[in-house]
Amino acid sequence: MNYCETKTKEKLEYSQLLDEFILGCKTERKIGMEYERIPMIKVTNQVAPYGGDCGICEFLREIAKIDNWDYILDDINIIGLKKFHDTITLEPGCQIELSLEPQKYIRDLKKRIEEIDAILNPVLDKFGIKLINKGVSPTTTYKNIKLLPKRRYALMANYLWGILSDVMMRETAGIQVGIDFASEEDAMKKFRVANLMMPFSTAMYANSRYRGGVDTGYKSFRALAWLNTDNERCGFATKFHDGMSFKDYVNILLDTPMIFINREGHTLNLNGRLTFKQFMEKGYEGFNAEIDDWNLHANLYFPEVRLRNFIEIRNHDCVGGGLEYSIPALYKGIMYNPAALEEVDNLLCKYSFNEINELRYNVARLAINAKLRKNPISAICKELVEIAYYSLKNQCEDEEKFLEPIAELLKKNKVPADI
Repeated sequence: MNYCETKTKEKLEYSQLLDEFILGCKTERKIGMEYERIPMIKVTNQVAPYGGDCGICEFLREIAKIDNWDYILDDINIIGLKKFHDTITLEPGCQIELSLEPQKYIRDLKKRIEEIDAILNPVLDKFGIKLINKGVSPTTTYKNIKLLPKRRYALMANYLWGILSDVMMRETAGIQVGIDFASEEDAMKKFRVANLMMPFSTAMYANSRYRGGVDTGYKSFRALAWLNTDNERCGFATKFHDGMSFKDYVNILLDTPMIFINREGHTLNLNGRLTFKQFMEKGYEGFNAEIDDWNLHANLYFPEVRLRNFIEIRNHDCVGGGLEYSIPALYKGIMYNPAALEEVDNLLCKYSFNEINELRYNVARLAINAKLRKNPISAICKELVEIAYYSLKNQCEDEEKFLEPIAELLKKNKVPADI
């Protein structure tokens, strides 16, 4: 099939959009984790570039050669590596992301990260690079970080209209967690509770106080950057009301402006000229909407909690020192125990959407000292960790230990940015 022939495909049906989420229902209860870190040159403490003899591209070539990883390419450019179900990919500012095959046990996620790091670290040393666990590059601002040569990133950088969108793309690093769901009802309950939890989780893991060598006055400048990236596709996906369905999420995506589509190796820049609903109804320059367009569009939508064929919980600064494993532990303890999930729902459902939404802005600056109804949220954060801790302890899998680092910090009324 050539490029022109793709124009003749049949129109996409609404039921196909729903199927992408319905088919995500599964009986498994695994945890997925995406772990981004910022590569810095040891000598200069500046972000490592993509190009050059000791750049990130050559680093990926070396890893592929010594450990038999396959290249992930964009045109002729190496933008990542793949081995079985694990990937090492690059974010727009060369942040290095590990995306791991979901596991039943957090200890297996930890083991796999340690195995990959054991391969990466000698090569990083050879290249004079270190990976740092911060939510924002503490020394290098986006003006001195070249955009990765990946076609979609150039289009995103041109489209995203928030005043800190360049910061988000090139300077930030985070940790994301994936949660399975068994049914539509289960998915929407977890989706709603995860949204309610999000400002508290962002506060607990705030770890981006310094940027460009100065104290920003924010505990999580990364959270601030996301708040100022693109309000049409960031923030909360919905008002996460009771009775929400897959259709509600689909309809929100349908009304979101499109950035681009791909056709046979070509990229067509839509630049927000139409929503996906308009694309389905009318097409664009003779092209009809296809399921791959829908999946791409859904992947270019960046809410704090994103619905896919799993639930992706997104807004945590990158942390290290054992804290990184407390993030999946927090959600495993709450999301996979109906009693714990209900307890958290009862704890947080008393707060309105507007209160939770406003809290997002306050935790960026104050973290757990932000106030909700005149009280610091630190007590709620401690309670969330305690609920998850006893849930994991009752599962008798010895995974409550992963929550101990964040519990100890909270006892001292601190977050990673305070250390």
